Amino acid sequence: MLNNNKFFPKREVNLIPDVSQALSWLEAHPEAMKGIGRGIERETLRVKPDGHLATSGHPKSLGSALTHKWITTDFAETLLEFITPVDRDIDHLLAFLRDIHRHVSRDLGAERMWPMSMPCLIDDSDKIELAQYGRSNIGQMKTLYRQGLKNRYGALMQVISGVHYNFSLPLSFWQAWTDGKEGQSGTDAISEGYLRLIRNYYRFGWIIPYLFGASPAVCSSFLQGKETDLPFERTENGLLYLPYATSLRLSDLGYTNKSQSGLGITFNNLPDYVKALKAAIKTPSEEYARMGVKDEQGNWLQLNTNVLQIENELYAPIRPKRVTRSGENPSDALLRGGIEYIEVRSLDINPFSPTGVDENQVRFLDLFLIWCTLADAPEMSSEELLCTRANWNRVILEGRKPGLMLGIGCEEAQFPLAEVGKNLFKDLQRVAETLDRQQGDRHYQAACDRLAASFDDPDLTYSARFLTALKENGLAGTGLALAEQYHAQLANEQLEILTESDFEQEAIRSNVSQQEIEESDTLSFEDFLKSRS
Repeated sequence: MLNNNKFFPKREVNLIPDVSQALSWLEAHPEAMKGIGRGIERETLRVKPDGHLATSGHPKSLGSALTHKWITTDFAETLLEFITPVDRDIDHLLAFLRDIHRHVSRDLGAERMWPMSMPCLIDDSDKIELAQYGRSNIGQMKTLYRQGLKNRYGALMQVISGVHYNFSLPLSFWQAWTDGKEGQSGTDAISEGYLRLIRNYYRFGWIIPYLFGASPAVCSSFLQGKETDLPFERTENGLLYLPYATSLRLSDLGYTNKSQSGLGITFNNLPDYVKALKAAIKTPSEEYARMGVKDEQGNWLQLNTNVLQIENELYAPIRPKRVTRSGENPSDALLRGGIEYIEVRSLDINPFSPTGVDENQVRFLDLFLIWCTLADAPEMSSEELLCTRANWNRVILEGRKPGLMLGIGCEEAQFPLAEVGKNLFKDLQRVAETLDRQQGDRHYQAACDRLAASFDDPDLTYSARFLTALKENGLAGTGLALAEQYHAQLANEQLEILTESDFEQEAIRSNVSQQEIEESDTLSFEDFLKSRS
């Protein structure tokens, strides 16, 4: 039996938790890691040949955005989202994602997929068309939810693109790791393990924008006249940048919501997390109440006037998840069956990859998320959770600054970022050796070696490399050149996993499924919304 407590004695404030004994356990149980589950969701804007947002609707040939298994839309009609099934093989996962890109590239005509997180050439954000899902109640609700997002936060924030990484550890790991743990069912122990992972992610997840942040700059047009306190430097081609920034997408310019900071949502146990989340979707907001649910002409403005319209509106760098049943809320799914997987939401689009993500990133995330599961993670108050944001903000805005210091806890002590990163990678190297031994290769160790060098040389980070190109060619010029390059590459590649027939059949199936949903509605839209509240 593994007694977690004896592995994590109380220690003075240090760079990172002492994980040595837990790593020794892992090294003795490499077979427990066989069968890690992974999934990727990649967003990308459709743009016209001149780089402006496409004004066409979601291509009908791709199928129904409401019901398609692999190809949908996010906030806007022009914002594609590609979704892979759960996969236990990295090469297969990335080939599946690339097949989706190959198929869509051939289907877009003159349009291209924007190869980075930050949009550029947007003349009027009010003209961004919300994603449309048909005339069914659920389809109308999805669009109205997006109308609420637009009215609350603005459309520009919503068309910033990212990559989400879904991760689950195999049952064999949980059975070995929690063997004999007293007073808990297997489901409870697994949920507790994932919450431990999440708390460590909040404490140390800044390493993701440090390594992989790829939005160190924005187009001047992106601000649309909005004032900012950020000390931007400007190039002649209209680029606004911070010299040491990593991911402006994750800054207050991007996908954040300050009004949610006081919700008191913590990750210490599942019932409390769900209770706080449910409270947030019932908590009235004075600001949104002033906006109203409908305008004077009777047009819908938002689903409701609460702090969160629905649970998905909670902006978080990581989420606990379970696959929902039809009509089920995410929090009810968690209460029903516990946490099934976690969703990492801090990845910028990788501009160096045609598919927005690469193998190095996947392998690093595996290693880091395993480490987060193994490492001690004391409970976090909502105040400490807010404290963790300080380190994230430092890395987001000036992560490559020489001598940058990070705080431990609520600034109980400070250590150089490079020192923390290198110490963490010593642990990750041991995890990598264990996974490679189980696989019989050196792929994880090779990824570790490549990425660890970024702490001695920040110019190796994605943000530094990309900023060099952006300063030379501008955001629009760089984006268009990469979009053309990746389009030519993908459109001419053969499919590896799927076939064109698979895509055709799924498009037909999704359209039929949407039609069936529309024909089965019996309630008016207003009554439907009441039934869901």
